[in-house]
Amino acid sequence: MSVKIKICGIKTHEALDAALEAGADLFGLVFFPPSPRNVGEADACALIEAAGASAKSVALLVDPSDQDLERICAEVEPDYIQLHGRETPERVAQIKRSCGCKLIKAVHIAEPGDAEEAASYADHADIILYDAKAQDLEPGRLPGGNGVPFDWRLLEGVKQGGAFMLSGGLSPDNVACAIGATKAAMVDVSSGVERAPGEKDPDLIRQFIEAAKSADIG
Repeated sequence: MSVKIKICGIKTHEALDAALEAGADLFGLVFFPPSPRNVGEADACALIEAAGASAKSVALLVDPSDQDLERICAEVEPDYIQLHGRETPERVAQIKRSCGCKLIKAVHIAEPGDAEEAASYADHADIILYDAKAQDLEPGRLPGGNGVPFDWRLLEGVKQGGAFMLSGGLSPDNVACAIGATKAAMVDVSSGVERAPGEKDPDLIRQFIEAAKSADIG
């Protein structure tokens, strides 16, 4: 079984082309102004149009308001909404009902027990994404895309619980090991394929996808 791959934080057609040509399954568009990967609605629409049916589009939002969700769903029309903030299960259920879009919910991992939080989202999210938890006291930390991995052993209890997406500090150098350790059916990368924050490197994108596609998921 081949691992599905999401390249997140796409802002340019150069990065999108590299991802699609190498075989990415999904690409992420970040709608979070503090992020160096933030993209406007017009640019996002152009990227989605360019991708066509080659890969699924994912709009990443952090604790979005109803107005933000309505605007993104209406103007951008992504295939998935990724919720990467502190949305409660009740809020995720509400968003699922209102937007009618497939949902990815990020669960942030730092210590034993964090992964069990995913169970409360299982009825509402189509995909659970496990990411490293940013420490609130560290200045400049974003909810994701910080290039910091977490201890993959913390997913030991969920490896057999169905497909999930793995994120957090992945790179061309460690993604095969991460897949082998966690049995993740999907992986997500952003900073690990960048030459600078928000600037994707086409060569690193290709290397990442090649490494992930060749990994042994077991």
